[in-house]
Amino acid sequence: MSSVSESSIRPPANKALLGLSLSALGVVFGDIGTSPLYTLKTVLAITGDKPEAGAILGSLSLILWTLIIVTSIKYVSFAMRVDNDGEGGILALMSLLGVKLRPRPAVVALGLLGAALIYGDGAITPAISVLSALEGLNMIEPTLAPYVLPASVIILIALFAIQPHGTARIGRIFGPIMALWFFVIGALGIWGIWQHPSVLVAINPLYGLHYLVSGGTKSFLVLGGVFLCVTGAEALYADMGHFGARPIRLAWSALVFPSLVLNYAGQAAIVLNGAPTADNIFYRLCPAGLLVPMVLLATVATIIASQSIITGAFSMTRQAIQLGWMPRLQITQTSSEGYGQIYVGMVNWILMLVTIGLTLAFRKSDNLAAAYGIAVSATMLATSALLYIAMREIWGWGRPRAGLIAGLFMLVDISFVSSNLTKVADGGYVPLILAGLVYGVMLIWHTGMQLVSARLETMPIDTFMKNIKHDHIPRVPGTAVFLTRTRQGAPPVMIWHLQHNRALHERLFVLSVETESKPWIRQGSRLNVEQIAPDFWRAVAHYGFMERPDIPALLKQARSKGCTLDFSDVTYYVGHETVIASDDRKGMPYWAEITFAFMERNAVHVSDYFHLPQDSLVEIGRQIVI
Repeated sequence: MSSVSESSIRPPANKALLGLSLSALGVVFGDIGTSPLYTLKTVLAITGDKPEAGAILGSLSLILWTLIIVTSIKYVSFAMRVDNDGEGGILALMSLLGVKLRPRPAVVALGLLGAALIYGDGAITPAISVLSALEGLNMIEPTLAPYVLPASVIILIALFAIQPHGTARIGRIFGPIMALWFFVIGALGIWGIWQHPSVLVAINPLYGLHYLVSGGTKSFLVLGGVFLCVTGAEALYADMGHFGARPIRLAWSALVFPSLVLNYAGQAAIVLNGAPTADNIFYRLCPAGLLVPMVLLATVATIIASQSIITGAFSMTRQAIQLGWMPRLQITQTSSEGYGQIYVGMVNWILMLVTIGLTLAFRKSDNLAAAYGIAVSATMLATSALLYIAMREIWGWGRPRAGLIAGLFMLVDISFVSSNLTKVADGGYVPLILAGLVYGVMLIWHTGMQLVSARLETMPIDTFMKNIKHDHIPRVPGTAVFLTRTRQGAPPVMIWHLQHNRALHERLFVLSVETESKPWIRQGSRLNVEQIAPDFWRAVAHYGFMERPDIPALLKQARSKGCTLDFSDVTYYVGHETVIASDDRKGMPYWAEITFAFMERNAVHVSDYFHLPQDSLVEIGRQIVI
């Protein structure tokens, strides 16, 4: 069982801690770090063309306290204390609470829905980030305005095009660049505050509460814009496994949070001082002579933010595949330096098409802001609900205490979800449709695989061995390794092999691979083997949902577990089921069966997924009607 792991993990030395914190800047904080490019601009556009001082201070107060409550308190102080063997994020939390502690279908459904919603907003992040950065060109030279959209599309295409090559080398400089970004936006914020120091009164939450109460419908709609300042907060939790909680907390508290507060306050200050709000307020903070390098820095920072979203989608896809909720896809390890350096081609190109399509359809960051936030706000609400369960069952809190804390988080989340729902007609439907499609894929795939497993035939080992003797089945030299999902009896692939070939190897090894609800499995607990008949062994291999199975390497461990078989001459046997949809059987609807059959035909074969050598592999196909 996983719980609060920080107390049991040796903290990194100061030098290592600083290094990890710097690296975290380039991976964890890209989305939330570039939000000042569009957040206050979007908020003040909702308040009106010429916002009054009360609206400006109230909006700033809401932004500051949203950063404090949602990011600093909910995620940094509470959520990051709950981990699944060091991994964070809604899928890891779902696995911990809905699988590992005890089976809870409702928790699993909630976690998967939250993950699907992250995909929905993930396609918008690169588009709105790059557009908002390049819109600074309008302020450098208004005649450049027509080139903002095509330049954004070119940058986005290039960003997705380099993904197959990996980002290990580029990633080394992400941290220092983002550190420079935060120092610069913090300094610009100080310059803005200097022009109107009274803006600092907005740190008083009463300004935000008063605006919410007195502003009517408009102040409620403003919450949808305010939420944009924390759209990257979920990444703090999801990326915890890469760096650990302490480096992320240090980077947030020492640099990211202060820089964001200063920049938002600086933007509000110059608006109070009379700066126009029609164009990008963020760039109004920058002296004219430094505008060109600032646009370049902002563009690089938004590319880094987009890269974080893309790699996050790759990692989340792998987790979903390992947990059995997505079809097997080709996953390429792009670097030996880190397990997180992966590439998933299908996800990359689908994300690219959707992102480019959104960029061309909405054309401006202002328009995209209406579609942004609704999905991730719903994910945050799901996380709050799961945190309540964690408070009760992992930390042992009583209902009043857990209800008070989680209830506060859920109240804030519900407010943001409600406000964002008003944006559905203006583009908020886009991430919801994307999330619905992803959730549908996960549900259909998981249900279909359960139906396939139910249709597979097995045979008791005693009966199987008696049939071999009775039918005088010849035994050929060598060792046969049969991969199967079943844990009892003779596996279907062995039965099919015997029916077709009428021969069997002298030594038999039946292997089942189980993906656990934890991200990593210790080597000593990886493999369990037992002998069930002379020269006939069964094994169960355990992998975490963040691990990549390698069966040939696994067999080397079998000898150390007491297995006496010789694996120098091995033939691998895997079954390949071709699913046939049928409308006269109980199960999924016919259209869902067709969809599952299509996904099953196009999924990566088990042989590729387990890295089996092709020259010693036999695949046995069979049609299965579900």
